[in-house]
Amino acid sequence: MLEIDLYQPVKDYLQDHGYVVQAEVRHCDIVAQRGQQIVVIELKTSINLTLLIQATDRQAITSAVYVAVPEIANRRSRQWRGTTRVLRKLQLGLLVVNFGPLGVSVKKEFDPSGSSAITLPEHEIEVVEDVTPRKSKQQTAIVREIEGRSGSYNTGGIHQQKLITAYRENAVLIACCLQHNGASSTRELRQQGTGEKTSSILSANHYHWFERVSRGVYSLTPQGAKDLENYPELCRRAQILIDQSTKRP
Repeated sequence: MLEIDLYQPVKDYLQDHGYVVQAEVRHCDIVAQRGQQIVVIELKTSINLTLLIQATDRQAITSAVYVAVPEIANRRSRQWRGTTRVLRKLQLGLLVVNFGPLGVSVKKEFDPSGSSAITLPEHEIEVVEDVTPRKSKQQTAIVREIEGRSGSYNTGGIHQQKLITAYRENAVLIACCLQHNGASSTRELRQQGTGEKTSSILSANHYHWFERVSRGVYSLTPQGAKDLENYPELCRRAQILIDQSTKRP
């Protein structure tokens, strides 16, 4: 079993509880948001020291941090009872994924600090100190990253794969505009909705997609045109924005 096998069941579980789910957000396997509540879930095939370190690191973002692992056969074992005791002492929540003959299910064993963080949509999240979102730089960065994404394109638990971040989405949009229009100025690109970071993305050129033609004017490189083929859904979304911008007076 791989961590990726846990992602879809946990995502479905969170969405059933009214959360908007994003995968691989600033090193977090899963970030779920409902209103002002931020929940972080770390996926692992077993509970080990690496998982505990990652999960406690995430507590700098929010107190509502859970670990999600496959259900074990012997839940009465000394090892399992000791493991859950450690999780409680670390104020971490626990989700268990059961891969049974009748399908996959997710069960919440307990919440962080014993408080109710993941609740059904018709219930209000308890406003207590332990699960109230922390106003930290890390959380602000998490929220900004989520808001900058147009959709959920990543899968939690996948490693060594290029992630679709808000920055990459913005770069794809700029590249699509250049492919559609030809060489364009940063002003022309921003008029098509590429945003305030257009100039910095073009000048940084992290993906080698852009070439400076003259002052403030850029074109798409052959590498950029080739790499756009890897983002068909983002390119379709970009084309909609381009079409809308050309229709405006």
